[in-house]
Amino acid sequence: MTNTIADVEQADVILVTGSNTTENHPVISSFVKRAVSFKGTKLILVDPRRIKLADFADKWLRPNPGTDVAWINSLIHVIIKEELYDKEFVEDRTQGFEALKEMVEKFSPDYVSGITGIPAAHIIEAARLYAGAEKAAILYCMGITQHVSGTDNVKSLANLAMICGNLGMPGTGVNPLRGQNNVQGACDMGGLPNVFTAYQKVTDDDIVKKIEKSWNVSGLSNKPGLPVTEMIPAAHSGDIKALYIIGENPLVSDPDLNHVEESLDNFDFMVVQDIFMTETAQKADVVLPSFCFAEKDGTFTNTERRVQRVRKAVTAPGAARDDWRIIAGISRRMGFAMEYANASEIFDELTLVTPSYAGITYERIEEEGLHWPCPTADHPGTPVLHSRGFPIGKGVLHAIDYIPPAEQVDDEYPLYLTTGRVLYQYHTRSMTGRTDGLNERAPESFVEISPADAEKYGLKDGDRVRIASRRGEIVARMTVSEKAVDGTVFIPFHYAEAAANRLTNSALDPVSKIPEYKVCAVKLSSAA
Repeated sequence: MTNTIADVEQADVILVTGSNTTENHPVISSFVKRAVSFKGTKLILVDPRRIKLADFADKWLRPNPGTDVAWINSLIHVIIKEELYDKEFVEDRTQGFEALKEMVEKFSPDYVSGITGIPAAHIIEAARLYAGAEKAAILYCMGITQHVSGTDNVKSLANLAMICGNLGMPGTGVNPLRGQNNVQGACDMGGLPNVFTAYQKVTDDDIVKKIEKSWNVSGLSNKPGLPVTEMIPAAHSGDIKALYIIGENPLVSDPDLNHVEESLDNFDFMVVQDIFMTETAQKADVVLPSFCFAEKDGTFTNTERRVQRVRKAVTAPGAARDDWRIIAGISRRMGFAMEYANASEIFDELTLVTPSYAGITYERIEEEGLHWPCPTADHPGTPVLHSRGFPIGKGVLHAIDYIPPAEQVDDEYPLYLTTGRVLYQYHTRSMTGRTDGLNERAPESFVEISPADAEKYGLKDGDRVRIASRRGEIVARMTVSEKAVDGTVFIPFHYAEAAANRLTNSALDPVSKIPEYKVCAVKLSSAA
């Protein structure tokens, strides 16, 4: 996030898109609802489903799945045409405005209405509301990123924020809501195939030399590795023979699960390090039991870049160990000694090679976390990014054209499927699926459909239905709901017994390599 969670309440307008915030980020949604209910903040919601936040929205735009670049460009079209943009900010702090202006010229509200299904008048009203705010914040989540155009979607939101000068101040910003705790921290620590910590590129020879010197090693590779979404196909083709999985359950969470199962069976050797015997762990050659969050010391970095202490609260069962102790033990046996007494020593080391964390110590975050970048010991941290400028100089406005989803509906597969979460379950249920109270509230998978589509296909609430895509099929219970939009069904991805990801498309965003979980074509039939 460019801003903090608390900043949301300082916004005059909040634009939420690609985020069922109430169910995916209930704490953050309380800030949004409080701002609307008690502080006069206006809410623009963009979502194909009538999620709970629609009850709080001044403007609810209901686009067809996978059409985000089109409606964002149309907002920008209106803002530029009516000269509502921040001319001073655009002139002083951005580059590429003319190319953007030329690109969005064709994205008139009438034209975009035909692509997105959003009435032209609603696009105009939302554009005026966002641009007319003194301070406007954008919140987005995986409904924006999990598309073949995910990177384009995020860049387009950045375009919208920049042309209206909504960066660098409290109550503004472009704010991604992370999908799991410490996703931000894992990325910060180099948990990506092409960077060291703090997003320092492995292809930069100067960075490689700096890291080699700090670690007293030589010969570090400057070749990026594979993202996980390319590892699985490489296993299928036989190019990868072994895999070490830590805290991940791809046999429920990855797209096109039939292909994933075949790929995992192709490994010569697979290790899973986790806190439970997940569906993936059950297929492993070796399982390494590790500590959960409450059993260890360390730090997490949350979605607002706040580095926070994590402290051991309970003793782990059985033979479980700290993740770092397991990794260090394997490293020693492979000939490289990783010798640490505790998590604090590891944190001290990482601050030496991570510029954005350089000024953070356990002592400084003993009671309250600090926002990176925090480059020196006397730096207060940076709750709001880009207040004085962008790290690269002028911010780049990208001229982005709309591309449709990778898969389209047709006569055989006439409905779009989108996937997501429900409030009472979490990710692949490795934890929440073991909690009786949560299973009482959300016991099984379901397919959510609009009343009109239920009638069209002769299906009733509570029916068992078969859902099929070009990749596989599942059986789930039908839920007829006003949340659903005609032509689109929704299935939560939590449930291994009726895994939505048997249906989803593994087509990837060319830059981020994220699969298109949010749009694929399906058909329904009675399973009676």
